Amino acid sequence: MRLRLGRPDLAAYARRFDVPAAAATTPVTVTWAGVTTLLIDDGDSAVMTDGFFSRPGLLTVASRPLRPSLPRIQHALNRLGVERLDAVTPVHTHFDHAMDSAVVAGRTGARLIGGASAAQVGRGADLDRVDVVTPGEPITAGAYDITLIEGHHCPPDRFPGQITAPVRPPARASVYRCGEAWSTLVTHRPSGRTLLIVGSAGYVRGALRGRTADVAYLGVGQLGLQPESYLVEYWTETVRTVGARRVVLIHWDDFFRPLDQPLRALPFAADDLDASMRVLSRLAAEDGVDLHLPTLWQRADPWN
Repeated sequence: MRLRLGRPDLAAYARRFDVPAAAATTPVTVTWAGVTTLLIDDGDSAVMTDGFFSRPGLLTVASRPLRPSLPRIQHALNRLGVERLDAVTPVHTHFDHAMDSAVVAGRTGARLIGGASAAQVGRGADLDRVDVVTPGEPITAGAYDITLIEGHHCPPDRFPGQITAPVRPPARASVYRCGEAWSTLVTHRPSGRTLLIVGSAGYVRGALRGRTADVAYLGVGQLGLQPESYLVEYWTETVRTVGARRVVLIHWDDFFRPLDQPLRALPFAADDLDASMRVLSRLAAEDGVDLHLPTLWQRADPWN
């Protein structure tokens, strides 16, 4: 099979970048900061998934050990207006999700919440606030209940398995094994608003049965390389199962490109966003679900 060159053109989806912007009176907002980093904030209490801001280049990732970029992390936190967080929770522990999580948690006074592999990332940074969850049981962080539900990484998982020793940067990308892959259910207790975050385009059949969420932020990295039947089942096991009426697609951006440069889609060699959009747009139309792409740094009200 001949390798397809180039990458999808985001201009083709300009009308999809229309998640409702937050107003001053919005009770809780969601801000996307690339890949699956989401800031959920009500003005008094805030939690974040991943907190991945370093985004080292492909050559760096392939050729040398990685370390978090403290200037890039601080710049992103400043851009988001973040000084304090109640929790940081990686969706899994590949480098493009968890590499910066412990640094962000340490700088914001947050608890690092996740599975045993995330705990090893925290221990490598000498964090003293690391919580290992019981899958499927909510844990309280500030104004939020966070429930981590067993999931799978979208195939192929290039670095499968658990992290079994503290990760002390610099460390190779291969050290950041996937660990536990989660579907993250967040409930903002004061407003009752619910949010499902599926960081990787994978699923465990029936894992979300009995759960509900108003909005789903759905990871689509590598999804476009799967057969159509996989996309339909992914949508069914996530969006249809929880009854979400709005879906925002994440993890489509080229995470080897820093956030101070214009975003672009992953290349066709790694994913096919066009293929994902064709199938997911059809499924959303069939189900009467609003389908969107997020705007970087925008405080959004996806429940509006």
